[in-house]
Amino acid sequence: MSLVSVRLDSRLLNELKAVSQTLHMSQADYIRKAIEHMNEEVLKRERKQKLIKASLRVRDESMLVNAEFSRIEHDPEA
Repeated sequence: MSLVSVRLDSRLLNELKAVSQTLHMSQADYIRKAIEHMNEEVLKRERKQKLIKASLRVRDESMLVNAEFSRIEHDPEA
């Protein structure tokens, strides 16, 4: 394990102390859990963006295929 030093303003430090006490956690555990949670959220957002991007690509390709089928349907000799 590594040690990380963090500077917090007094408001944030007081919130950290109060919430960690309420949850019966050490401040270090609370900070660790907060970082884990933030990392999960960032990864979740990245996965969502990748899915949206892939979905848009598939939609664009589907539109091309649909246009081709429509053209063939209206002109079977094409």
